[in-house]
Amino acid sequence: MKKILIIGAGAIGGFYGAKLSQSGAEVSLLCRSDYDQVKKQGMEIKSHLGNFNFKPHQVIKDSSEYKDVPDYVLVTTKVLPEINFKKLLDPVIKKNTAIVLIQNGIHIEREFIELFPNQELISILAFVCVSKTDKGKIFHQDYGKLIIGDFPKLYSKKAEYLADLWKKSGIEVELSQDILKDRWKKLIWNAAFNPISVLSRGCNTNEILKNYATKNLVINVMNEVLLLSKLDGVLIEEDVIEKNISMTEKMKPYKTSMLLDFEANRKLEIEAILGNALKFAKEKSITVPYISTLYALLTCY
Repeated sequence: MKKILIIGAGAIGGFYGAKLSQSGAEVSLLCRSDYDQVKKQGMEIKSHLGNFNFKPHQVIKDSSEYKDVPDYVLVTTKVLPEINFKKLLDPVIKKNTAIVLIQNGIHIEREFIELFPNQELISILAFVCVSKTDKGKIFHQDYGKLIIGDFPKLYSKKAEYLADLWKKSGIEVELSQDILKDRWKKLIWNAAFNPISVLSRGCNTNEILKNYATKNLVINVMNEVLLLSKLDGVLIEEDVIEKNISMTEKMKPYKTSMLLDFEANRKLEIEAILGNALKFAKEKSITVPYISTLYALLTCY
């Protein structure tokens, strides 16, 4: 039985950790604000795939409390500059432990490569509408697909094993030959919809696309991300923007994760989603005025 420690007890960590547990993995959870609730009652998962309760093997407040040697450490926290990932992971990282990132943003792997150069690094993208509704309560509204690959390219036996566990629980999983390319493809959506949802005073995806001005802004931001991806050596199909717009129009009206964080007065993932892209643009000596404007406005909040 594989031992998995989840660092981050939000909607992503809770939901995908719960699905791993359903497939027979021994899943433990580092949980702070929800610690008492989850320790006593587990996590309540409401999902269109079926409702269930997730009872972690261990519920801990600090990684130093973990009593096993993990095969995988899944990092599902928000990507925020103030988080000390070395302090979080050092007590639990052993020789054969794979670090798994299920987080938003571009170039987020760089920090982990510098901190833990000898560990296998698996990078995962989640395409899901899921949110935490209360302490120990998660609502899975729609989607759920995962794209999994080792960073920077291909995938390993450990990645395959993790993918198989999720597949057994009903999650759609795709193994990636080029996870950097897939990260850029996801950023095309995130860099547009997440900031605009906040700056538009709370518009959901449907409202953003129904308004000509905000829809046009979405397209302009997406074009800038597409340009940056090419400069990073990644070739993405030109119709990716049209496909993103079409897919978003068809899905249920959805509040982005950044908007939910804003409404809950939580810190926003500005650097991972916009800041890193902006830094890369500066490295390449090009201007990205739409991304720069969104970044400037969000950092004033």
